[in-house]
Amino acid sequence: MAAPRRLWQAWGSFNSSVPGTALAFRGLATVIPNVSRVDNTSSFLDKLPHRKHPGVVHLKNISLPSELVEAARFLVSKSSMRNMEKQTKALANYLWSRKRPMETVDLRKKAEQVEQQLRQEMAHIHQKSKDALDSLSEVDEKKLQKKVMNIIRKTTYHWEKLDYTEELSFLYMAARMDGVFAAVYRALHEIQKRVPDFQPRTLLDFGSGTGTVSWAAHSIWGETINEYMNIDSSAAMLDLAEKLMKGLSENQNPCFPGVYFRQFLPVSPKVKFDLVVSAYSLNELSSYSERVETVRTLWRKTDGFLVLVENGTKEGHQILMEARDVILKGTDKVVHDPREPHVFAPCPHHLPCPLLSGDRVLPCNFTQGYYALPFSWNPAHKEERFSFLILHRGAGETEEPWPRITQPVLCRPRHIHVRLCCPDGSLQHAVITAQKHGRDLYRCARNSQCGDRLPVLNPDAEQVLEEERISENKDQS
Repeated sequence: MAAPRRLWQAWGSFNSSVPGTALAFRGLATVIPNVSRVDNTSSFLDKLPHRKHPGVVHLKNISLPSELVEAARFLVSKSSMRNMEKQTKALANYLWSRKRPMETVDLRKKAEQVEQQLRQEMAHIHQKSKDALDSLSEVDEKKLQKKVMNIIRKTTYHWEKLDYTEELSFLYMAARMDGVFAAVYRALHEIQKRVPDFQPRTLLDFGSGTGTVSWAAHSIWGETINEYMNIDSSAAMLDLAEKLMKGLSENQNPCFPGVYFRQFLPVSPKVKFDLVVSAYSLNELSSYSERVETVRTLWRKTDGFLVLVENGTKEGHQILMEARDVILKGTDKVVHDPREPHVFAPCPHHLPCPLLSGDRVLPCNFTQGYYALPFSWNPAHKEERFSFLILHRGAGETEEPWPRITQPVLCRPRHIHVRLCCPDGSLQHAVITAQKHGRDLYRCARNSQCGDRLPVLNPDAEQVLEEERISENKDQS
């Protein structure tokens, strides 16, 4: 039997020099998951089997609501659009590879670097000093600038704002509606699983598209939500979402009541919603400043949970980390709600993402299987790879400091490899065996998947936290 290896810390710790965060995170950073025992507090497993331990949040293949499927199939059958299969695949690939627009400042810096490099190459070729080439003739200077612009065009991602016309909105429905539903449903399911007392009454969906967020939220909290506010700048997309919402009903009433469609967010800061969602929309904004302002506005509108979902790419993950930093830093000049933000998922901490701090930047993403829309070109089952971020108003003292599994669990004979994102802000690799770590933890890990939380605690965590509190009280006195 392979000898179990000890946990190793892969990334650095949090920079405590950030103003206002040292005291807030000092206690949390001491909860380091020492994989030695399962968290047996408060009747941990009770009568549940190990495959349903409290850290499990993954789902099997998700099915779209039958009314939504029938409505989409009806619209596609009545469409006269040609080469729909080819166009939907092209749109899906384009949206997956979409990057953030480069900021003007960064573009200018890049142009200056390219120009400096070209001048150095010219100096080497003509055996002249770089200073001599700084005063080129007007004609040579224009040629140089033209060459710089050509290089910039070829090496820089050209971001374009998508105009969701009636045709493009229809293609988006056929290409992305089922995948978006699966990712959003998986994110909302985690809230329902971990906070069963949360019963939202109002929902705001920014960048609502085909209205899939409302459908997903209704599938989970349909008995309590009485207002679904869908916001999208495209009138054509809103019209399509309304058609899907009415479905094939003869009286043309929505499939469920309380659904509203608007092109602009409510202006008043007093208008708040229990649940605010933005799915695959932040990358459609034209600049970093616009994304920051939008995230701040959405957070002001949040009374309970804010859910952000993006592509499971490096770009999507970094967009979410930008939003996370904006909200945690709390740079609003006017504070409309004094409750502090709390990172609910997927991060088990408020510290910088360890996946972004190394030499090799990796995305934090997860997969969700689903039954695809029954079109001729679709397979029966597909998978959506996505990144998500859930923030909650109010402190998270009641949350268990359990690490998140960030990669597929590797089950081997008599031992299991698990990669964890831990409450101390580090990535760790655990090799778990029944002999060393106990039968409960071994079986819980074996029945876990990427995205689940592993129920382990440091046995001395409470004692360490108490010592930290005593030390802080002495410092303050």
